[in-house]
Amino acid sequence: MPLNRRKFLEKSAATGAGVAIAGAAAAPAQASARPARRPARYSLTVMGTTDLHGHVFNWDYFKDAEYSDKAGNAMGLARVSTLVNQVREERGRCNTLLLDAGDTIQGTPLTYYYAKVDPITAEGGPVHPMAQAMNAIGYDAAALGNHEFNYGIETLRTFEDQLRFPLLGANAVDAKTLKPAFPPYFIKKFHVPGAPPVKVAVLGLTNPGIAIWDKAYVQGRLAFPGLEEQAAKWVPKLKAMGADVVVVSAHSGSSGTSSYGDQVPYVENAAANVARQVPGIDAILVGHAHVEIPELKVVNEATGRTVVLSEPLCYAERLTLFDIELVFGKGGWEVESVAASLLNSSTVADDPKITRLLKDEHAKVVAYVNQVVGTATETLTTVDARYRDAPIIDLITKVQEDVVKAALAGTEYASLPVIAQASPFSRTSQIPAGDVTVRDLSGLYVYDNTLVAKVMTGAQVRAYLEYSAEYFVQTAAGATVDVEKLTNANNRPDYNYDYVSGLRYEIDVAQPAGSRIKNLTYDGAALDDARQFVLAVNNYRANGGGAFPYVASAKELWSESTEIRTRIAEWVTAKGVLDPKDFASADWKLTRDGTPVF
Repeated sequence: MPLNRRKFLEKSAATGAGVAIAGAAAAPAQASARPARRPARYSLTVMGTTDLHGHVFNWDYFKDAEYSDKAGNAMGLARVSTLVNQVREERGRCNTLLLDAGDTIQGTPLTYYYAKVDPITAEGGPVHPMAQAMNAIGYDAAALGNHEFNYGIETLRTFEDQLRFPLLGANAVDAKTLKPAFPPYFIKKFHVPGAPPVKVAVLGLTNPGIAIWDKAYVQGRLAFPGLEEQAAKWVPKLKAMGADVVVVSAHSGSSGTSSYGDQVPYVENAAANVARQVPGIDAILVGHAHVEIPELKVVNEATGRTVVLSEPLCYAERLTLFDIELVFGKGGWEVESVAASLLNSSTVADDPKITRLLKDEHAKVVAYVNQVVGTATETLTTVDARYRDAPIIDLITKVQEDVVKAALAGTEYASLPVIAQASPFSRTSQIPAGDVTVRDLSGLYVYDNTLVAKVMTGAQVRAYLEYSAEYFVQTAAGATVDVEKLTNANNRPDYNYDYVSGLRYEIDVAQPAGSRIKNLTYDGAALDDARQFVLAVNNYRANGGGAFPYVASAKELWSESTEIRTRIAEWVTAKGVLDPKDFASADWKLTRDGTPVF
């Protein structure tokens, strides 16, 4: 049966308790075991995944085909299940623990379908496919990811109730009482014949950025203090409760950086900070950053002990193994060593138990994404959209403009010009000539962002564009242009580069960052810094994602909960024919000292 969250919260309100259970193979404690009979050592393996993002199968719903990439990776919980079975067979299931570090119920058409099309929140609704798969595999605990909140609190709580293991979030607290809104920790006892059990505590930590990324859902309801501060609060409590091993599952990268600047007073990617600053932690399962870290050793500043971190690649492409050796001495168990490594999902086949379990759900989603909603007059692609003004991105901005104009019609802001932002999320999206399907449009807009209308001045828009233009690497006028080296300056991702429609401008990449926007005009005239505009912007950017200037603090006129992806599908369905003449516009180009790059 799923854990009862209400019973937990009643208990935690009185005691601050987490979740503590005995291991599946635990035996009654031996009260009179003689020290001479106690074994000297115990080996524990902690397995971990992160950033699953709805990937159950090795399937690309956007391409309607088996997943493949140049590196030969495979993805999906069905593959991970096979790896987990192998580890349990080798090490003994009673000597293993399986954790996840968050971002589970958003990211694929599969997760969208069971949040919006056939929602788990409906009366008598389905059990979420990710809950079914993770329950069947036998996860012990998972940390909350920021994307768990994308569909609102009700969807998250329903998903939580469908799980047979706890969702942990020590730094996800009630906004008013500051008491835990989710279990902070989980404790499991591992039986050792002839000796006291080994107590393993798992502390779950999530990302402070939730406060801005999903502000519409969490503001006034939940707060997300820093990982370092909350770990410093909870780890001593876990040690006082007799924890022999402390593992942290953190939906937070290890770089020490934040994408949201100073909008939140807590670090986004704080996992290494936690290891460095908080004594008593043995290992940290890292998530959120979508990078592969087989093993990272961080020395704790207070104790001098090494803390081992590992981040498996996202989408269930890797499985982390923490091999923990304990020795019994001085009246208790002590961690002697921790080593981390990764297993690769491409080395195994799908677990048939998982494929059988979810074949019907998979088939429903495949049918859904292959619905035809219109016809395209020509092929549209994002292949070069990050450095050329591409009509396929103009489609996004046109839809956003139209939706916001309709929403503001009849209001005092109806006379303000509407401009829109959009990013080249993918380098491989394509809408082919001919039939256009839901999956074609979903592949163009891969995130579940929603639309917001904000008021910006001309001067603020100019600053916004300058900040966006930092995405390009400074390239001298006479230098050879290599498009593979032209973008992503300072490791800025593609999704933090914005087009802005409704204006005309040049980006002079020969100039230093901050001085690149040239010939910025609106309606054929130089942009008036004092003029007001309505910016149609996605909720991630509107709430501060990417730390673009002014937009987070700008006055909000309107917002909605319908995904931009859905609005695009509605627009195409209403038109019937997808013709660039209805949405394409020449808004910007790259130049060097006034000469076009392309």
